Amino acid sequence: MTEKMVHEPLTVINLAAEGAASTEPYHNVVINRVNESCLRLAAFEVEYRWHFHPDSDELFIVVDGTLEIDFVSTPTLHLTAWDMITIPAGTVHRTRARGRTVNLTFEHLDAATTFVDDPR
Repeated sequence: MTEKMVHEPLTVINLAAEGAASTEPYHNVVINRVNESCLRLAAFEVEYRWHFHPDSDELFIVVDGTLEIDFVSTPTLHLTAWDMITIPAGTVHRTRARGRTVNLTFEHLDAATTFVDDPR
């Protein structure tokens, strides 16, 4: 099932305002799509569960705050504003916000997410 986009094509979107508008502990929406991929905006203050995407790479760009990304056998990464990383398909990881964090994510629009128990 394809997630609903927040904004249609040919709409000017202020991403800073989108990030600031969320007051929930975890807010993750598809802002728009480009071909078979989408741009997600996440604003959150919690940790997300361990998971992987079997068929889709995932690109993160941190806009505000600090995003920590844990992996099974490599050290935790700490990304701050304007840091970017691509996580290859099949890589088990979890994201954690240190304080309030806003990030953009590019991935396949219908990317499957497989949750796993804590692998460490």
